Amino acid sequence: QICVVFSKELKCWCRAIIKSIMSCTDYYLVECFLVDYAKYIYVKSKDIRIAEDKFMQIPYRAKQCGLYRTKPVTLHINFCEDTAKIIPAKRWDCAAAQYFQSLLK
Repeated sequence: QICVVFSKELKCWCRAIIKSIMSCTDYYLVECFLVDYAKYIYVKSKDIRIAEDKFMQIPYRAKQCGLYRTKPVTLHINFCEDTAKIIPAKRWDCAAAQYFQSLLK
């Protein structure tokens, strides 16, 4: 579902796709993908609004995508054996994401 959410980091209202909803003690936390900034953020449910039709007709500036057959890896260092090798990882770490973004630029 596409809606409008308030991003405290960007200090503005942004178009977003709702990914998941988590229940907290006294509010709901919603994970959203900002379609114009290509960022994932968490917002409280009170900071979500229904978008007007004219606002939704503007083309998105970002699209979700994935790299075909590209898997995350990490460097595993064994201090006892004094070796290092690259092994599969469960998710991308910050350094790998920053390196990939620098390659795109």
